[in-house]
Amino acid sequence: MEAPSDKTVLAWTHTARFLTTASQLVHLPVTELPEIAFVGRSNAGKSTAINTLAQQKRLAFASKTPGRTQHINLFELGPKDAADALFADLPGYGYAAVARSAKLRWQKVMADYLELRRSLSGVVLMVDSRLGLTDLDKQLLDFVAARVANGSVRLLVLLTKADKLNRKEANAALATCQEFLGELATEEADISVTLFSALKKQGVADVAHILHDWVHSAPPAPQMGEIPPPEPSPA
Repeated sequence: MEAPSDKTVLAWTHTARFLTTASQLVHLPVTELPEIAFVGRSNAGKSTAINTLAQQKRLAFASKTPGRTQHINLFELGPKDAADALFADLPGYGYAAVARSAKLRWQKVMADYLELRRSLSGVVLMVDSRLGLTDLDKQLLDFVAARVANGSVRLLVLLTKADKLNRKEANAALATCQEFLGELATEEADISVTLFSALKKQGVADVAHILHDWVHSAPPAPQMGEIPPPEPSPA
């Protein structure tokens, strides 16, 4: 089957539209649509990256105060009468000015979301390319590691703000991240990492291709808690 063009996949991401917002998992709609979650530190450029992918200026709200947004925002993609995927914009984490109680509450909500959300099929982790994977990023990866390892959730790490690096620095950031992610790799795992710049539009089409493929290719392995059909007995 011929791979879709850049125009096709970018037209698909451009269909993203607000669906609902929730401060707790129980308030999220139950859905059979594949859900792709965008996560990252408060200053990693998450909202900007979502807006750039969707080619919309204010789809995901970028607060002037990092860490202020404490809701999960869902966006539909695909035809309006036949949506085929959801983007989930999760709250940024790691901002020092947020009260400790709020941090702990959101850590629990995000951990539960990443470990238990049945419709979750992919995670896009935004990492500032100048900082690399921080301890908080690695902690977040721990929440979803089991589902990535068994192939039920795909993982894409975006090294954002890549325009701030020269070629040598960019290659080093990519290599360091790939080395760490190699520790999560299994035969079933689908893990990617790419450089991304919203300012220079670097990597935008590549990311759109990856996400489009996640949604429109064969579904991932059974989710945690679901029992696959038994294998046939040997004759």
